[in-house]
Amino acid sequence: MSTGGAERRRQAVVRILRRGPVGTQEELLEELRREGLRATQATLSRDLSRLGVRRASRPGGGTFYEIGDGPTGLDSALAGLVASVATNGSMVVVRTRPGSAPAVARAIDLAGLPDVLGTIAGDDTIFVAPAVERRVRSLAAKLGGMFGAPIRRGGLGRTAELAGGGEPSSTGKP
Repeated sequence: MSTGGAERRRQAVVRILRRGPVGTQEELLEELRREGLRATQATLSRDLSRLGVRRASRPGGGTFYEIGDGPTGLDSALAGLVASVATNGSMVVVRTRPGSAPAVARAIDLAGLPDVLGTIAGDDTIFVAPAVERRVRSLAAKLGGMFGAPIRRGGLGRTAELAGGGEPSSTGKP
């Protein structure tokens, strides 16, 4: 399968797992088929590993696959590479350690976040275009939480920490 097909398949896996619990790879393969995507069990297993999917226990017994929103798997490996996340109201800018932006941008792309239209990575800076402009603050908050990075609003001269809801907090810096 082409790289584009693999990317589409992985994005579909993320969407399916975020919709609700899936207990087996067979169930996940069936959900992929319903979306018009085909894969072998071996390919799916590699995809799950690459996406950082883990098995979680159900309170009543049994297990299911889950993909976390916080820094887990691939995200936790990259969390130390993200210095900050900022927004100016129309775009999100992620600052990374030098040379790390391409890997972090790839993780953002693979996360399949519906609020992300796309990413452009340089050496230490990533421009993240939101799918809907009015949701840019919540996207910044989500990306900051994903990598455990501080979130700022405004340009380099004016930064204000964002609270979890995406609005400037009362302790923001001028």
